[in-house]
Amino acid sequence: MADIRIGHGYDVHRFAENRRLILGGVDIPYEYGLLGHSDADVLCHAVSDALLGAAAMGDIGKHFPDSDERYKGADSIMLLKEVVGIIGDYKVSNLDVTVLAQKPKLAPHIENMRKNLADAIGIGISRVSVKATTEEGLGFTGRLEGIAVHAVALITK
Repeated sequence: MADIRIGHGYDVHRFAENRRLILGGVDIPYEYGLLGHSDADVLCHAVSDALLGAAAMGDIGKHFPDSDERYKGADSIMLLKEVVGIIGDYKVSNLDVTVLAQKPKLAPHIENMRKNLADAIGIGISRVSVKATTEEGLGFTGRLEGIAVHAVALITK
């Protein structure tokens, strides 16, 4: 019988001035970026946690702690590639991601995010879904305080 596993990842980063907004490896023009030790790519962080969780291998904080200066300003797409190596013999079957952001509009960037994730993970783009939604002005994302991401991954061995 195949070893089939599902993992869920969730991450949040607050908006900050004088930072780039990077989601799924895409640099998005916006007045604010996200605050974090690395490049604060909240989308890649949620995906990494989904993959690590599915493999029961902890989370990105365990593997890439913010107390380690090697990861200061790190490219989260590169960290995601490392996560694929960490999960070893597991193969990613598919990925489904939802970005919760009141602003900016993400629709023009979705295809590039899908491509970047597919390339980093080593799967076809048809196996990667990225969606964006607002929360109708509710909660911290609705108040423009930050961005949250949910990611679900199916892996097999």
